[in-house]
Amino acid sequence: MTQLATAQSGKSKPNTKAAGSTPRMTRNASMVPQRKRRTPWKSWLLFLAFAGPNVALLIIFTYKPLIQSLQYSLLQWNIGSATARFIGLDNYTNWFSDPATANVVRVTVIFTVFTVGGGMVLGLSLALLLNRKLRGTGLARTVVVAPYVLSGVAVGLLWLFVFDPNFGILGAVLKAVGLSSPDWYNDPQWALPMLIVVYLWKNVGYVALIYLAALQAVPRDLIEAATLDGAGAWACFRNVVLPLLGPTTFFLSVTTLLSSLQSFDIIQAMTQGGPLEGTTTMMYQIYQEGFATGRAGYSSAIATVLFVVLLIITAVQMLVVQKKVHY
Repeated sequence: MTQLATAQSGKSKPNTKAAGSTPRMTRNASMVPQRKRRTPWKSWLLFLAFAGPNVALLIIFTYKPLIQSLQYSLLQWNIGSATARFIGLDNYTNWFSDPATANVVRVTVIFTVFTVGGGMVLGLSLALLLNRKLRGTGLARTVVVAPYVLSGVAVGLLWLFVFDPNFGILGAVLKAVGLSSPDWYNDPQWALPMLIVVYLWKNVGYVALIYLAALQAVPRDLIEAATLDGAGAWACFRNVVLPLLGPTTFFLSVTTLLSSLQSFDIIQAMTQGGPLEGTTTMMYQIYQEGFATGRAGYSSAIATVLFVVLLIITAVQMLVVQKKVHY
């Protein structure tokens, strides 16, 4: 019995230590400092520190000029004049009733449709070619993207020599095959196609670059599965790859459309809106009326109309087109 009591007392010691260890753990846990919740005013200060400079730049360089342009559109004011007269909506009425407005809108629509649509098709085609594992694709990618980083004025001046009917490269090529070169600068039927070609040459690399990144992100498993199911190259691209490019296509449609409607530098460098206003878009008309003729109020009215058009197109793209995109 003595041995049994000794054995029982020996077994009870670990239980006593285990029981005594619980308060020690509780005491140590209570000594750990709790993280203090950030007060609301500190969160607002942190938000202002990061977002404040960007918001200030937007207000100063975007929203303030927009509001001033709307204000000027209601005035009869010439640049440099110290006086201005309030005329209400007369600037808008004069623009919509001007016979030249129909031609300006027509040129803007044609230029935008061909540059945006052509840029998307050519950019996707180039991206498909550059996505192949062939020798020299790295150099080809650099060559395709390089024109996009060039200045629009430099590109326009460069292509002036290409399209020169007497000394240009294109004229020499056409002459070699027995054709005569059109008078690109003075013929309204050829001036606008010339601008569209130059704009596509400069900006198609941007579209190809974005599409190339999207193509490289397409899972290979889906393509291999479609191939095993008997899908050909065209069926695989149409039913697998193209739907996966939907978000990229939507993004490019928004950015290229806004860029095309606001194109100015190439037009200024090559045609200055001529001949016979055959290349005058709404954006270039804003410049002509505001800085060439000095009618700042009339120019502001056209700028406001263009802003409303851009706003409506963007809203339609965001609310209607985006719903058909599968992410």
